[in-house]
Amino acid sequence: MKPFLFFTTALMASAMFLSACDGGVSQNNSAISSDASQHTDDGDVHEDKPGDSESDVIKMSDAAAQEAGIIVSRAELAPLNQSISLPAEIRFDADRIANVSPRVSGIIAKLYASEGDVVRRGDTLALISSRELAGLKATWLKAQTQATLAATALAREEKLFSEKITAEADVEAARANFEAINAAKDAAENELHAAGVSDAALERVATADDGDNANSYLSAPIGGTVVRRDVTLGETVSAGDAGSVTLFTIADDSVVWADIAVYKQDLSRIQKQAAVVIKSDDGTVLSKSNVAFILPIINETSRTATARVVLENPKGNLRPGQFVTADISVGQSRPVLRVPLGAVQTVENKASVFVPIEGGFEPRSVTLGTSSGEYVEIVSGLRAGDRFVSSGAFTLKAQLEKDAFGGDHDH
Repeated sequence: MKPFLFFTTALMASAMFLSACDGGVSQNNSAISSDASQHTDDGDVHEDKPGDSESDVIKMSDAAAQEAGIIVSRAELAPLNQSISLPAEIRFDADRIANVSPRVSGIIAKLYASEGDVVRRGDTLALISSRELAGLKATWLKAQTQATLAATALAREEKLFSEKITAEADVEAARANFEAINAAKDAAENELHAAGVSDAALERVATADDGDNANSYLSAPIGGTVVRRDVTLGETVSAGDAGSVTLFTIADDSVVWADIAVYKQDLSRIQKQAAVVIKSDDGTVLSKSNVAFILPIINETSRTATARVVLENPKGNLRPGQFVTADISVGQSRPVLRVPLGAVQTVENKASVFVPIEGGFEPRSVTLGTSSGEYVEIVSGLRAGDRFVSSGAFTLKAQLEKDAFGGDHDH
């Protein structure tokens, strides 16, 4: 009996030991699974937190921000101009364009300017060798000589008459001849002026070198850019008839026009001197001005009127022939939270503004409302008094994209 009891006791002890071991392993596995699950959950939660990822943070010191032209402002409420957007075309100012034609007929002997050249008023564009001009100068020289002789003859006759040596009729004849010759001289001089010869040039006619009296210099009547040249070296050109052509076209584009196509239903809303913002296709503000006047005629084909805006163009960014969008102010709305258009950038397909944080900046998603001119309404995402980047947002977006491809955040 004792061996049997000993075997039974040993068997029960073994079973209890195995059961205890199995329970401990199960508990440990459960704990590991729980920890792993907790770690995974924490990871998921961390990834879903907006603004938690440093990939959306641009680290930048105050000095670097200032050097980059970053300006931080506070969002505020202000009236937003109500406007309508209409198509417009940039044109040359008609008062700042010149078509240059020859004043005398002849042959192009030299060309001094070509398309794209910037010229000043009075600069020489071309040299025309003109037999016609040489003939006009010869006629004037002859008339001048005859006028001198006629003046001498008249003075002699008047002296003889005063001495009662000659008759009064002889004096009158000399005077008539003098006046006729002077009239012919004046006519010849006027023809030379019409041909572009100045008074200063006339004084040099008598002493000019051989061949110089046939030279006609074509000069720029205004300063600007040569936008067209329709003449070649050695070409024969004509003046003073229907066959004469424009040899050069010069345009001064420092001031241009924007002709806005105004639909008939919008005419009553647009007033003279209304504020206008000119934008490119991508919404970039190109220029600002006011409506100068509205033409009273409606185009029969397009059924639109024209509102003209005069634009300063010192850098030549506006090019005649360019199509743009004109935002014309037609009133004001109630005060809204507004920011400059340039402050809003697209980040991860969302409209965003950049806000300052400790050590740098980060994008904040916003909901946009109405836009007008150079401002856009912020419906949500930013509150009055919040600080945001009002200038330089594009620079921050570019840096954010650079950092996303492995660039360094530190500045």
